[in-house]
Amino acid sequence: MVYVTPLSSFSDEDMVQFQYRTVSKYIKKKEIKEIYGVMPSERENFNLSGPLHLTTVDWKNTHHQRSVAASLVQGVYILERDRQEKRQGSQALAPPWWEFFQFQIVLQLVDDADSCIFGAIYKFTPQASPGTLSTNESPHYVIAFRGTIRKPHSVSQDLKLDLQLLQNGLHRTSRFEIAMQAVRNMVAATQENNIWLAGHSLGSAMAMLAGKNMAKMGIFLEAFLFNPPYVSAPIERIKDKKVKQGIRIASSLITAGLAVAVKGTHQRNQFEDQFVALSTWVPSLFVNPADHICSEYIGYFKHRKKMKDIGAGGIERLATQNSIHGLFMTAIGKESEPPLHLIPSAVLTINSIPSPDFKHAHGIHQWWGPELYLKSKLYKYS
Repeated sequence: MVYVTPLSSFSDEDMVQFQYRTVSKYIKKKEIKEIYGVMPSERENFNLSGPLHLTTVDWKNTHHQRSVAASLVQGVYILERDRQEKRQGSQALAPPWWEFFQFQIVLQLVDDADSCIFGAIYKFTPQASPGTLSTNESPHYVIAFRGTIRKPHSVSQDLKLDLQLLQNGLHRTSRFEIAMQAVRNMVAATQENNIWLAGHSLGSAMAMLAGKNMAKMGIFLEAFLFNPPYVSAPIERIKDKKVKQGIRIASSLITAGLAVAVKGTHQRNQFEDQFVALSTWVPSLFVNPADHICSEYIGYFKHRKKMKDIGAGGIERLATQNSIHGLFMTAIGKESEPPLHLIPSAVLTINSIPSPDFKHAHGIHQWWGPELYLKSKLYKYS
């Protein structure tokens, strides 16, 4: 399925907002510099880079859902930047990123190691007005997590978390424990499942792990995961399709063979049952082919379908539940968590607009643009 939002489909009010946004880039720069003394990044300022075209949110519209979720994640980034730059009160840049969509913050999530803000819990507080669309499909709460900020005040701890992610140890970090406890508490307090998880990059890994943990308990939370890390060799970047497919098939055969050799029938069946149970949870993944951090998800899901089509579904079922690293740890007698990136089901959305560089391909800003060319597909494990 392809989602395209052409400019011609916008209302007069939407076009006015675009004109305002364009003009404001030139008019407000001087005002901003006078207020702050230095020029903050335009990307931090909602009036310069936010989705101003969403003057009315249709909660049944997947484009609107995605845009709002991405904006709330951006709000967490700017919350931490406000803290770092000591921007308070009228100088704070973060509030418009959630207030524009009628959300308020009920809790900031703070890392106990360096006191940085890495997440936030938002509450939807709609104000009824003439012409307001139904809010039946809206979330009551959104729990959002930011990714790595490469600034002196937070980069050290963020990079430690990135390293833990690469080593499949994110679940052992205190930051994730704080995040997981916040999710549990919110679910328990509200007695409902109308809670969204959202995250970008490292934050999407945290949201994915929290979502998987809740799904194992039978609680399936809506999740919007932007540029989620896939820890493996970047096979998707290989241009030759035959070479790429050959590598994937060989990898599946090796992984499945090791799973049979290392794990007994009972243990394999146990993993299969857990994977099938998790398949009911269907997070939304948003990836860019030019982003090597997340692009491997494209090949991961396509290859699963390809193996099934050629009659090798049984092999791929084993391969998709295991990793060579995890099997090695099992072989030497060490417990190992299933790799975070191995998920049974998802709605995979690919941004097909060419990116000028990696920074753009991995950025959160691409996901609320008014004119996108997106390809979405549902992958269900069976």
